[in-house]
Amino acid sequence: MSRQKNSENGGQGATSRAAAATAIFHVLEKGESLSAALPHATGKLSDADKRLASAISYGVLRVLPSLNKLVGAKLDKPLKGKLKVLHYLLLVGAYQLYCLRIKDHAAVSATVEAARILGKRNHKGLVNGILRQLLREAPATDESQQRELPVDAMQNHPRWLFEAIQADHPQQASDILIENNAHPPMWLRVNRRFFNRDDYLRQLEDSGIAAEGDTLAGDAIRLHSPVPVERLPGFDRGHASVQDRSAQLAADYLNVKASHRVLDCCAAPGGKLLHLLERNDFEQPVQAIDIDAKRLERVDENLERAGLSAVVHCADVAETEDWWDGEQFDRILLDAPCSATGVIRRHPDIKWLRRAEDINELAQLQSQILNSLWPLLKNGGELLYATCSILSKENQTQIESFLKQQSSASLIPIDEKQKTLQLLPGERNGDGFFYARLKKVE
Repeated sequence: MSRQKNSENGGQGATSRAAAATAIFHVLEKGESLSAALPHATGKLSDADKRLASAISYGVLRVLPSLNKLVGAKLDKPLKGKLKVLHYLLLVGAYQLYCLRIKDHAAVSATVEAARILGKRNHKGLVNGILRQLLREAPATDESQQRELPVDAMQNHPRWLFEAIQADHPQQASDILIENNAHPPMWLRVNRRFFNRDDYLRQLEDSGIAAEGDTLAGDAIRLHSPVPVERLPGFDRGHASVQDRSAQLAADYLNVKASHRVLDCCAAPGGKLLHLLERNDFEQPVQAIDIDAKRLERVDENLERAGLSAVVHCADVAETEDWWDGEQFDRILLDAPCSATGVIRRHPDIKWLRRAEDINELAQLQSQILNSLWPLLKNGGELLYATCSILSKENQTQIESFLKQQSSASLIPIDEKQKTLQLLPGERNGDGFFYARLKKVE
């Protein structure tokens, strides 16, 4: 958990607390993603208040069961219906008292005032009383000015996910659960059309930004501390982009040449697509497809920022008759729809939005897409299957099943030590990711 510096007095900053409670409410009660809920909740706030609301929202969702345990013990009965948002406001208050470097009285005062902003003026006393009771009973702060939260038996994960991680990764489960609740590092991808990585590292150093390169992902740089993208040299001109090092490996494993006809499936928001274009001067346009028109807007924005181009389709990738022109591809990148259980530390709402039954449905969808795309690949061509999941059913088991179904498919080993690659959260400081290379044989 991180600490947030703040110099608030009295009820100042109440809008950021109200926005955080609203965003969390929409995630947990309406099923919205945090990345969608936060912009709506914070749209009219100052940049500083937006940052604080974001820090609180992400933090609450990382340690939700522990906070629920604290707050629930102080409520005579659960807050329901129109009062439910107050439960999330109390979580916001508890998170500040335990996890943020905000003066206790300022945290309480701002959170109490947020009840008024949320239209619950008559319940300010309830919020004030519970937060002050929590504060009286809270343990002393440690050297980092944090308080120890109540222990949660599932390490702040839902039971189904806790058990799935234990089953698939019994030796690494504890480390995975810890990493899922940690703050992720900020990774950059250097655009080699402008600079090599060493040149850009020198630019970062000149800008006072401490960073280091990755030993395997050749364009990846990890910042020692996150910074606003506006501080990154040449970011607005496409000199660098934000992308985790695990995701950057796709450009290596796809094994493309300039002469290849390439298809990028489920391409939004376009990070892997841009990486391929930054590295290669393709003789024919790369085709990119995604079913989500809104997310494809991000692809267009990223292409424009980088001064690159691709043929972009908005369509269901599995319905090939709706978009395919009949000419086969040399290389296909399938960044398959998945549970995203490898990127929970970046998106803690995943823990509470996913359900156990989703995994079977996603596995069926992945299988359908794989089988739909296979006829689009030339003989001798290669398909790179990728997910940001750590669950075997979506990864290793999925590939083994596909190889049994498709006699023309063979597995190209990732390297001499492993046939496929399963990266776990925090491994080499990257996200959880899976890669499998498939070749079409005659």
